[in-house]
Amino acid sequence: MEHKGTVVIETNRLLLRQFNIDDVEFAYKNWTHDDKVTEFLRWTRHEDKIITKRVIEDWISSYKNKKFYQRAIVLKEICEPIGSISVVDMNEKTNMVHIGYAIGSKWWNKGITSEALKAIIPFLFEQVKVQRIESQHDPNNPNSGKVMRKSGLTFEGTLRKADWSNKGIVDASMYSLLAEEYFNKE
Repeated sequence: MEHKGTVVIETNRLLLRQFNIDDVEFAYKNWTHDDKVTEFLRWTRHEDKIITKRVIEDWISSYKNKKFYQRAIVLKEICEPIGSISVVDMNEKTNMVHIGYAIGSKWWNKGITSEALKAIIPFLFEQVKVQRIESQHDPNNPNSGKVMRKSGLTFEGTLRKADWSNKGIVDASMYSLLAEEYFNKE
């Protein structure tokens, strides 16, 4: 892989960019304090803004690492972050990245997360030179799978009791897109 770090990506409605310290209020208000957002995730709702501040400070200090990919999903219409999308895992030997995302429940079912995921796919294949992009969700959270399908990922199957979340040990529905599939679509 040819790591580039968290560079800005823009779509019609979104700006996908690095977090900055001014994003703490918005992150807390828009998604980190939202029980609906964290229901199927591994991290719990932030009970205090200080937790959100610590997380964002950690992300900011990690931006110097070119292998770190953590973007704020900024809705241009309101000029504030409403979620995040990131590479949560990678395997250098197989050139694979695993994508995770979270967005405030107020903005669910508006195509925003799909737009963000679709926007980072070309960057990862064309610039970072990954061979596989994957993501997974709890089968009890089917809307996350819809995001993956709308973004061009293919359902591979469900791994039984292969993940954990705030629900405990859960199944994992796995999706992927390979470089050859991406480049052959063009």
